[in-house]
Amino acid sequence: MSTSPLFEQLKALATEQRNPHSRHIDLAPVREILEVINTEDHLVPVAVRREIPYIEQAVHLVVSAFRRGGRLLYVGAGTSGRLGVLDAAECPPTYGTPPEMVQGLIAGGREAMFRAQEGAEDREEDGARDLEAFGLRAEDVVCGIAASRRTPYVVGAVRYARGQGCKTLFVTCTPRSEFNLEVDVAICPVVGPEVVMGSTRMKSGTAQKLVLNMITTAAMVRLGKVYENMMVDLQMTNLKLVERSKRTVMMVTGVDYAEAERVLKAAGGHVKTALVMILAGVDAREARQRLERAGGFVRPAIAGEAYDPGA
Repeated sequence: MSTSPLFEQLKALATEQRNPHSRHIDLAPVREILEVINTEDHLVPVAVRREIPYIEQAVHLVVSAFRRGGRLLYVGAGTSGRLGVLDAAECPPTYGTPPEMVQGLIAGGREAMFRAQEGAEDREEDGARDLEAFGLRAEDVVCGIAASRRTPYVVGAVRYARGQGCKTLFVTCTPRSEFNLEVDVAICPVVGPEVVMGSTRMKSGTAQKLVLNMITTAAMVRLGKVYENMMVDLQMTNLKLVERSKRTVMMVTGVDYAEAERVLKAAGGHVKTALVMILAGVDAREARQRLERAGGFVRPAIAGEAYDPGA
């Protein structure tokens, strides 16, 4: 009996190969299993580092989109989809961004975040349909995430986005030489076969998480949401973030706890405004005006300078 085309396709994927270093783990003691996993995990950051030139290109596209009022939309299935949703969900509390600025779509919808929706990833037309329902605009950047590259839901979404004039990215653990989907930037950290064959929640998922962290963190830095290496656009949505905001103001300016609390209140809870108020010796209104002229960057705002960081 001949095999199916899909069988042959999967058999050839880099993410579906057997790892020669872990063939014995079914009989290995726990310590050895963990050491094998950890040894393989060390390959991930090296693979990601090789992709920095492509990640840099992606960041430039994302920053440019944000400045035009566009969004970053992640699209994935299974682990890849959950990682996109996770990265998107962490941006508002960390950087004070509106929830719609970075969003994640996952095959199977909200339920798939918590329980696998088998078969949801197999329909290419669903990816296009979900993006259309999202009100996709040409200013948006769509980033497909799929360890194997082939996931139909993700491919359909990316093809639809490209047809709508969007910039498109793709994060995959397929070698670049085998990547045949038309996108603006492909990011291809090749991490090698998984410890458990095909379990792409492991090295592949870790690589994808690192790449997504890099894209949004670098983009937020280029939008002026970091001063030195501190979050200064965070939202004071819980007690930890309230206290972190006060500590940031204290560390940067040298004021005491009570003064940091007082100025933050006058600044409407906005750390950047409070920093400019204290370090430039101005009121909240003047601090906001300075930040606007400086494109949201704290250092030039303190100096009273306009600033255009470019992409």
